[in-house]
Amino acid sequence: MITLKKAVSTAVLVGALLGQPVIADDHKQKVTAEDAAAFVADAEKRLTEIAEYAARIAWVNANFVTHDTTALNAQVGEEYTKLGVELANEAKKFNGLDLPYDVNRKIEMIKLGLTLPAPADAEKTKQLAQITSKLDSIYAKGKSPDGRSLGELSQVLRESRDANEQLKAWTGWREISKEMRPLYKQMVDIANEGSKELGYADTGTMWRSKYDMPADGFATEMDRLWGQVQPLYKALHCHVRAELNDQYGDEVVAMDKPIPAHLLGNMWAQQWGNIYDIAGPKNAGKGIDIDPILRQHYGVDKENVSHEEKEVAVKKMVKTAENFFSSLGFAPLPETFWERSLFVKPRDRDVQCHASAWDIDNEEDIRIKMCTEINGEDFQTVHHELGHNYYQRAYKDQSIFYKGSANDGFHEAIGDTISLSITPKYLKQIGLIDEEPDASADIALLMRSALDKVAFLPFGLMVDQWRWKVFNGEISPEEYNQGWWELREQYQGIEAPVARTEDHFDPGAKYHIPGNTPYSRYFLAHILQFQFYREMCDMAGNEGPLHRCSFYGNKEVGDKLIKMLEMGSSRPWPDALEAMTGSREMDATAVLEYYAPLKTWLDEQNEGRNCGW
Repeated sequence: MITLKKAVSTAVLVGALLGQPVIADDHKQKVTAEDAAAFVADAEKRLTEIAEYAARIAWVNANFVTHDTTALNAQVGEEYTKLGVELANEAKKFNGLDLPYDVNRKIEMIKLGLTLPAPADAEKTKQLAQITSKLDSIYAKGKSPDGRSLGELSQVLRESRDANEQLKAWTGWREISKEMRPLYKQMVDIANEGSKELGYADTGTMWRSKYDMPADGFATEMDRLWGQVQPLYKALHCHVRAELNDQYGDEVVAMDKPIPAHLLGNMWAQQWGNIYDIAGPKNAGKGIDIDPILRQHYGVDKENVSHEEKEVAVKKMVKTAENFFSSLGFAPLPETFWERSLFVKPRDRDVQCHASAWDIDNEEDIRIKMCTEINGEDFQTVHHELGHNYYQRAYKDQSIFYKGSANDGFHEAIGDTISLSITPKYLKQIGLIDEEPDASADIALLMRSALDKVAFLPFGLMVDQWRWKVFNGEISPEEYNQGWWELREQYQGIEAPVARTEDHFDPGAKYHIPGNTPYSRYFLAHILQFQFYREMCDMAGNEGPLHRCSFYGNKEVGDKLIKMLEMGSSRPWPDALEAMTGSREMDATAVLEYYAPLKTWLDEQNEGRNCGW
């Protein structure tokens, strides 16, 4: 998932820079609409001047990880931070002015770019910076009492089928977050004070105000979307619980209670794909094993493939992904993309291998950074990453404030929409297979997908539900852990496997809580990708099941997509959604249509079972 998880653009850098504590201006003076317009013009100029330099430093640091490049990246980050503090401070002066649309939107973006605003008190600003740094450090350095890292503990949950061993790993990781609790309370108090100075009731209200609708309306919208997909999730939950009961027995997994959180193959039980061996259909067809097909097609189906041969093969695979977009009418990638991207892991240095899409100069210098392998997973990933690159290039003519997606769920949703179109039909169209397999493997494929995408939905919703209630006081500091588990049970039907008390701080065991990364974007991306995909398939004349559709080669689809991407964040997201789908409302029924065959199968399996919790 990107944060924009995998799309590094100026908009992301600006967001990062503006997500810093702000010192309020003690001087009150009368300002005009002309002053506001001049302020915005100056801010655009200054941000544009530093953006490319900062992006290049970040790129070098990611591709040559050394003490010196890390220091340089920290230095430019500090410069960005100072500028961001100054701009956000200035923006507050224009609260309440009647401003032209464009000026007002840009000023709101400056203010709403803040994640944790500090109040005017300089000492509290310093304290907030120290707290957030300490929270980050606790998480980054965290290990279980027996010395195991998050990666090692996660491997146990992913691979072990011993409930006691899994429980030890699960509880071990949550020991790291106990000391976060008093720090988190202090942070909430300070950030709320800063949010009120910006004109918001609390920090959660400020976060929800980023979505071009009233803050409370956005919360209602999230619950409405969840209500649409909840029956599908409950059917999946019912089946998975029954299969876990068969695996572990009644004493570990009761058939009428929430599922214990340590048994779902993931440290946070947010995605369940790692327990496909338990939950998947037992006699379903296997479908296409794409890995050997790709290795043969790109010429690496032999022993001792050289580094140079691998790089040639990977570039060919990326070229295949480029051809997908070309078939929709997008212009080819610039030559600089092929010259400057990182395609395979170098032999001579440390790099950040996490797949990402970069926009260096806000014009044509777009790149990917991947330690790519020739396999089905990375075949999908390169299509996904190029989705971000084409989005970045599409909005290059917008203001620096609008060089981003319509809302923070759109960028990731576009990449995932492209990945959804990598179906057997597409593989046949590009000559990787001769014939599409029959429907016997569809349930298995849909189950693999649902265990990650459908299972994620309630978790994607409840993380910010908890924070909103913490920020507005509905969940008091004395109820942090209780409130967390009540929401997990309400939305996910998951419970802690052992008793938890207020000595614990289980929310802090999830990076986005101590890292203060808003989470609603991930829920939205999981809804929007299916809405986009269904509309594209309708335009492409798809007549079969939605999950088998590919819109490869359809220029009408491409034309509509390009027009939406070009808007960036210049207009409220309903405008962008309407440009693509004809609707101004997010709609989760496409999720239900995509998984309809699986839902039928799940209902058959669940007949006679006691579903719910």
